[in-house]
Amino acid sequence: RSAPPPPYLLGLYEKALPPSLTLPEKLSAVRKGGFDFLELSIDETEEKLARLDWTGDEIEQLRRAAIVAGTPIMSICLSGHRRFPLGDPDRAARERGLEIMRKAVCFAARLGVRLIQIAGYDVYYKPSDDCTRSFFSENLERSVEMAARQGVLLAFETMETPFINTVEKAVRWVKKIDSPYLAVYPDLGNITCAAGSDPAQVRADLESGRGHIAALHLKETKRDIFREVPYGEGHVDFFGGVETAWKLGVRLFTAEFWWTGDPAPEPAAWERLLEQNNRFLRRCFPSEKPIRRL
Repeated sequence: RSAPPPPYLLGLYEKALPPSLTLPEKLSAVRKGGFDFLELSIDETEEKLARLDWTGDEIEQLRRAAIVAGTPIMSICLSGHRRFPLGDPDRAARERGLEIMRKAVCFAARLGVRLIQIAGYDVYYKPSDDCTRSFFSENLERSVEMAARQGVLLAFETMETPFINTVEKAVRWVKKIDSPYLAVYPDLGNITCAAGSDPAQVRADLESGRGHIAALHLKETKRDIFREVPYGEGHVDFFGGVETAWKLGVRLFTAEFWWTGDPAPEPAAWERLLEQNNRFLRRCFPSEKPIRRL
């Protein structure tokens, strides 16, 4: 008799691993560290964007490596739009952003990934205004049409800028587009910053996404510090955030942290970090009976 499926999955963001590791090595490390899947990164660097031009053979090699490691790739964090945003006033940059989206959707479909986390930016390095918001709206609609054709779900990450830094703001766009292929993938650390560290406000913000939250990023933050804060040293209420998301039916979670040490360290260092962070996050989940839905 096969074992019952786990009540939830806890994935690992690719950048939690040293960049010197190959993708097969990263897939093996994810499983060894106690995580259930890998969230692949497609960021604004040329190295990561080049993955979107992989051949069928290269994609098949990655699929096989995931099978061998026993570690599925279940999501993609598409942050390349920070450099080429959908709302950029420069037409060439907007077109590159749309091309990145088209390639990312096709890449995900060929790899068998069903969920792409997209950045909630109209622009990042330039000022946001009515013009950038209008371009973003137009190109978001085109992006969702691309995703719908491939059966891939796009989901907004709540960011560190005011444009979409809460679930409530992301849901407004979801409802505006009104497609089953657009959802929300909140960052618990970022919405905690937006809520001024108020746990009650964080819970209320998550609840505003009822029926639209596909997954949850578990990231530590401090006030106005959005990256590279060790778990337990910030202001995020992981117990409360996980409990609220669980009650809303969320069962897919990703640990988001960064390896910031030696790019090619001894295994003991980064393996220890994976195990420590896995233990920290696992204790935030219900261990026995599922929490009753709201």
